[in-house]
Amino acid sequence: MRHDDNLTADRPTFVTHLECSMTGERHEADQVHNLSRAGKPLLVRYDLAGVKKALTKDALANRPADLWRYRELLPVRRKEDIVSLGEVMTPMVPMPKLSRKLGGGEILVKDEGRLPTGSFKARGLVMAVSMAKALGIKHMAMPTNGNAGAALAAYASHCGIKTTIFCPEDTPEVNVSEIALQGATVYRVNGLIDDCGKIVGEGKAKVGWFDTSTLKEPYRIEGKKTMGLELAEQLGWDVPDAIFYPTGGGTGLIGMWKAFDELEKIGFIGSKRPRMIAVQAAGCAPMVKAFDEGKEHAPRWENAHTIASGIRVPQAVGDFLILRAVRESGGFAIAVEDPAIEVALDEMAREEGFLLCPEGAATYAAYKQALADGRIKNTDRVVLFNCASGLKYPLPKSEKKLDRLKPIDYGAL
Repeated sequence: MRHDDNLTADRPTFVTHLECSMTGERHEADQVHNLSRAGKPLLVRYDLAGVKKALTKDALANRPADLWRYRELLPVRRKEDIVSLGEVMTPMVPMPKLSRKLGGGEILVKDEGRLPTGSFKARGLVMAVSMAKALGIKHMAMPTNGNAGAALAAYASHCGIKTTIFCPEDTPEVNVSEIALQGATVYRVNGLIDDCGKIVGEGKAKVGWFDTSTLKEPYRIEGKKTMGLELAEQLGWDVPDAIFYPTGGGTGLIGMWKAFDELEKIGFIGSKRPRMIAVQAAGCAPMVKAFDEGKEHAPRWENAHTIASGIRVPQAVGDFLILRAVRESGGFAIAVEDPAIEVALDEMAREEGFLLCPEGAATYAAYKQALADGRIKNTDRVVLFNCASGLKYPLPKSEKKLDRLKPIDYGAL
C-alpha cells in the first residue's frame, strides 16, 4: 500500500444530489451552489445502499490513516481534483490525571491541531477547495476569525485559486500574517465576523468571487463530517457518551451528526448516539440562549466578546441545524466564562502537558461545569474537541527567572 493510496487510487463515488436542509428540496449535484433556493444550507446526499455494498470495515482498515480514506462518503468524484496538504487522522488523547482529579469518567481529547494549518478548519476547507477546483471556480472569498482563512489560503494557493479574505480588526497578527503569507489578499474590517460576511456577500455580485462562508457552500460540512467518521472508527465503531464541541458557526457539530446517521445506514454503527453538547463563551452565546428558550433560531448576539475568538460568532446561518442536532441527541448548549476558559487551559497544560487552544479549553471548562451540576454523569466517556494547536495563540509569559551571574541555590529549585 502506498502512503498516498487514498489520493491516487480510483474509487467509486455515490453523490446523488444536494438537499435543502429546511425544505428538503432537491438540487442537482456537480453544479455550483451556495445556499438553497429557500436561503438555507444545502446538504450532500449519497446512495448509501451503494456505499454499503462498496465499502467494508476491513477494506477501510487497510487504507492509509488520513481524511481521504472515506472517499465513498465524500463529494469529490475524481482523484485529480483532490487538493491535499496531508490531512492526517488526528489522535484521541486520554487525560487520566484530570479524570481522577475530577472523579469523572474517561476524558478523551480529539486533537485537531495536528492537521495542516494547525486547526480543524483544514477539514472543511480542503473539501470546499477540492470541489471548487472540480467545478472550475477561480476566485474564493470568505470572512474569518483566523483559522478558517488560513486554511482557505493554503489549499487555494496549492491549486492556483485566487482568495480574498476579511477578518475582524482585532484578529491576532499571527493569523493575519499566516493568511497573507499563504497567498491570500487579506483585509482587516472594523467589526465582527458577521460584518466581514456582509462584505463577502456584497462582493459576490460586484466582483464575482465565490462565497465560501460557513454553511453558505455545501462542502465544508462534508469535510468536517470526517471528525465523526474518524471518531467512531477510533473507538472500534462505537461512539462516546457525550461530545463537547466549541460552537461558533457549528459546521462540525452538524457534520458529525450527519456522519453518525450515514454510518448507521451503511451498517458500521448501531442506533446509539452521543449527546451533542454545544459549547459557547458567555460573552457570545446565541445558541445557549435559543436552546434554553426552546427556540429554533438564534437571533444575533449583540456586543459579542470572548478570548476564544473562534467561537465569537454572533449569528450562525445554520442555527436551526445546530439546535436540531443538540436536541435530537439529548444534549444541551452551555456557556462558560472567560476566566473559566483561562483556568481550564492552564490546568490541562500543567496537569497533563497538553496545550489547548482557547476554544478547546472552553470544552474542558464546560465539561467540568456540566460534571459539577449533574448534566454529565461521572461514568460518562466524553470527547472534547481541541480545534487548533495551542501554539497558534499568544501564551502567558513565565515569571520565573534565574540569574546565572550568581551562585544558584539548587536546594530551593
